[in-house]
Amino acid sequence: MSLTVNLYYTGEHGSAREFVREMEGSGIAAAIRAESGNEKYDYFQSLNEPETILLIDQWRDQKAWTIIMLRP
Repeated sequence: MSLTVNLYYTGEHGSAREFVREMEGSGIAAAIRAESGNEKYDYFQSLNEPETILLIDQWRDQKAWTIIMLRP
């Protein structure tokens, strides 16, 4: 069974969108997507709250997610 984590990033003056640009531009998001067990790592912007970004981070199972979270 998949484990899905929904995270909301809220900022001011475009800081949440800048966070996404940094994650994508630095290659960190691509590295997370390439991890064994990662099924989805996508960002979405709210139409009603333009300063809020939703991250959907989905993993194959709890074990796959826990392994990544325990890394230093």
